[in-house]
Order: sequence, then structure tokens, then C-alpha cells
Amino acid sequence: MTDPAEPEFVSEAGELVRPYVITRGRDLPHEGAFALITLVTAASDEQQRPQRLSPEEQQILEMCSSGYLSVAEVAAHSQLPLGVVKVLLSSLAEGGHLVTRAPVPSARLANKALYQEVLDGLKALPV
Repeated sequence: MTDPAEPEFVSEAGELVRPYVITRGRDLPHEGAFALITLVTAASDEQQRPQRLSPEEQQILEMCSSGYLSVAEVAAHSQLPLGVVKVLLSSLAEGGHLVTRAPVPSARLANKALYQEVLDGLKALPV
């Protein structure tokens, strides 16, 4: 039985690690490097993985080894802040441990004048 004077939850303050410790002081990658929907997966060479990865980097590699995950999914599953995940993903990609797939760019909007000409041409056709 538990003592009623003791709290039933474990304080997370003791487990708190500052983001700059996890990222080793590295900055965020440039703006377009890792969008929320950028897909990442582990590179196929598991034997070439260095043993000197941080626990967070190892966790991300294990997560990504089963297939593609978006940056947002990696952040959610690892329970790390998005900025920290982007720094770690950038580091892993630079080391050749991750393969990234940029999101499909949005389609270019069509010219409104062209649509109007087509509509006018259709209206001019005899019925």
C-alpha cells in the first residue's frame, strides 16, 4: 500500500533536460530544411551507424527504421519540442543516417484570365 502522505505521481522536474543540452548547442536548420510534413526514414546501412549517438538520436533512428514518418510525427512520438527534433534530424541527415523526402510543392494557381476566356468561349458556343 502507498502512504497517503506521499504524492502518487512522479515529478517530471527531475527528468527535465534543457533543449540546448539535447541539441549540444546547435542551431535550428535553415527555414525550408524540415517542414512539418517533410518525411524522414532511416538510411538502409544499419551496420554503419555510429555508436556515439545521443539517446534521443538513437530513439529517432529506431522510430524511423520502420518506414517514413513526418517531422511532426517524430516530434509527437519522441515527446520532444519541434525545434529540438528539427536540430536532431538535421544532424542525422548530415551524417547520412536519415533519408529525407521534401513535401510536394503546392500546385501553381492557374491564370484567372485564362479561365474567363474559356468560360466566355463556352458561352459563345451555339446550343
